[in-house]
Amino acid sequence: MSFPLLTVTALVPAVGAVATAAMPAARRSAAKWLALSVSLVTLGLAAAVLVRFDPGGARYQLTESRPWIAEFGVRYELGVDGIGAVLVALTALLVPFILLAGWHDADEEAGGDKPGRRWRPTQGFFALILAVEAMVVISFLATDVFLFYIFFEAMLIPMYFLIGGFGDRAHEHGEEEASRQRSYAAVKFLLYNLAGGLIMLAAVIGLYAVTADQLGEGTFSLQAITEARASGELEMATNTERLLFLGFFFAFAVKAPLFPLHTWLPNAMGEATAPVAVLITAVVDKVGTFAMLRYCLGLFPEASEWATPVVLVLALISIIYGALVAVGQRDMKRLIAYASISHFGFIILGVFAMTSQGHSGATLYMVNHGISTAALMLVAGFLITRRGSRLIADYGGVQKVAPVLAGAFLVGGLATLSLPGLAPFISEFLVLVGTFSRYPVVGVIAAATIVLAALYVLVLYQRTMTGPVKEGVKGMPDLRVRELAVVTPLIALLIFLGVFPKPLTDIVNPAVEHTLSDVEKHDPAPDVEAAK
Repeated sequence: MSFPLLTVTALVPAVGAVATAAMPAARRSAAKWLALSVSLVTLGLAAAVLVRFDPGGARYQLTESRPWIAEFGVRYELGVDGIGAVLVALTALLVPFILLAGWHDADEEAGGDKPGRRWRPTQGFFALILAVEAMVVISFLATDVFLFYIFFEAMLIPMYFLIGGFGDRAHEHGEEEASRQRSYAAVKFLLYNLAGGLIMLAAVIGLYAVTADQLGEGTFSLQAITEARASGELEMATNTERLLFLGFFFAFAVKAPLFPLHTWLPNAMGEATAPVAVLITAVVDKVGTFAMLRYCLGLFPEASEWATPVVLVLALISIIYGALVAVGQRDMKRLIAYASISHFGFIILGVFAMTSQGHSGATLYMVNHGISTAALMLVAGFLITRRGSRLIADYGGVQKVAPVLAGAFLVGGLATLSLPGLAPFISEFLVLVGTFSRYPVVGVIAAATIVLAALYVLVLYQRTMTGPVKEGVKGMPDLRVRELAVVTPLIALLIFLGVFPKPLTDIVNPAVEHTLSDVEKHDPAPDVEAAK
């Protein structure tokens, strides 16, 4: 039996979460180092997955398949394609930086023994982050629909406690009001995603019933279903396929998040600590857009084409709405949240453009948005920790007292607006090219909204970093060694992937071709005749 690399990659953070949570209360520092060590081991395993993955080989590689609930056709099936491989690597890459950035976020506050003060269990905070990592990784690797569903829903529980139990200490209101808003944000996050998950569960059961009726034996195997559809052995009635597609898509659109199912995200990111906000938007939300590619297009190709016009309109609304609302934000973290809604609109636009450039761009966008948002949000978190406020108006002149912090903030912001030479640019460019080649009007409208991103990023930088030094900013320390260890690699990656994205595209492009073959789509032929 070959070494179960995929299982071990997901199992290590899961075991690490249990071990971290079990650490004695007095050994908070040891718990932190244990969690960080586990995340680095997971990163090494994810790198091994990337190294062993052959872009020119089979669609799903390093596969594992074992019976699980045989009576219902459920199997423990894992496999990695190019898209899943890069997203597992993204997850494993970001978690160590998230842990380092949140190194003191769950420490006991000064005066923690006084009435009204909250003590935050360090072990629980770090264990929950590792638990989320394990569930996200297995979601990217699962090739059994039911197995995917289990972990798609299970990750909501640790995220709920991370949002509601470890909220941001920088709050303009008192502790009682801050606690109320944290609870509201956590419950809203949970209810929205549970509602989407319940609708998806009905669709999962419906998919099983269809396979049982037509194949003689029900199955949840993604590969078995897609192969049966391609061979004509499994044919769904039009209305049945559309209903099943809507059940899956609704859950993924909530997770993504897509307008108008997005409203939980600004609350969750605003009330969570900056590292947890990165975990939400750079890691967890990517499961939604990834699942659109793997499950919506793979299982329901005809319904995906039927829904494309509406999805493209919703994606455009997300792009424009997120950017416009970001421009008017007073809260720094909510601004980044609305900017992410706009970026997810671009990702979904690329997915449903049904072109190779669109799909490649969408996949690269997931990776590059994760890195750029992590850089911007974590630097914003360092800034907020120093000043004790999330309000943009409370800042000014930071670049005079903390130039390295201001410089890192600028690079993160420029990456967010997709400046050429930084990683998100090539992603956005591919999405726009892929969209324009099939839907030129949609592509033009999406391209025109880029100016809004420049507006909210540059205005944010101007208001916080330039001008006279405000009273609360005087004496602000620059980035420390631990913080530089977080920010420097992220900025280096943004620059490296901005000028040399080939390592990612070589892995992603073959998987994109498989996805396009599922929906029987080819890139549109150019309208201009070649010169003779």
